[in-house]
Amino acid sequence: VAVTPDGKKVIFGSKEIVEVRDLTTRRWCFTLKGHNLSVNSVAVSPDGSKVISGSSDHTVKVWDLNNGKLIDSFTGDSMIHCCTFTPDGSTIVVGEKSGQVHFLQLEGF
Repeated sequence: VAVTPDGKKVIFGSKEIVEVRDLTTRRWCFTLKGHNLSVNSVAVSPDGSKVISGSSDHTVKVWDLNNGKLIDSFTGDSMIHCCTFTPDGSTIVVGEKSGQVHFLQLEGF
C-alpha cells in the first residue's frame, strides 16, 4: 500500500492488478492492469506523478498516475519482492526473491 505525497490517493496491489483510489471522494480512480501474477509491492514517486508495481511474474511496471497508462516495464530473473523510488525520483530500486538488487535509472520523463 502507498499513499501519494499530497495524501489524496491510495494505491495498492491486489492479485494481478493495482488499484488507485481517491481518498477525498472514496471512489476508485482506475485499475492498472498488466501483471500476470500477484502484485507484491507498490510505491509512488516523490512528486506523485508515477507508480511502480513489483510482481511475482518477475516484472516491475512504471505507471503514469495521472492517466493510468503504462510507461515502462522491467523483467527480472525471479519474483519481485520490493520496489521503491530514490528520494529524487530518478532511480527505482528493486529487490528480487533471488537476492538480486537492481538500480533502474528513469530517463526521458
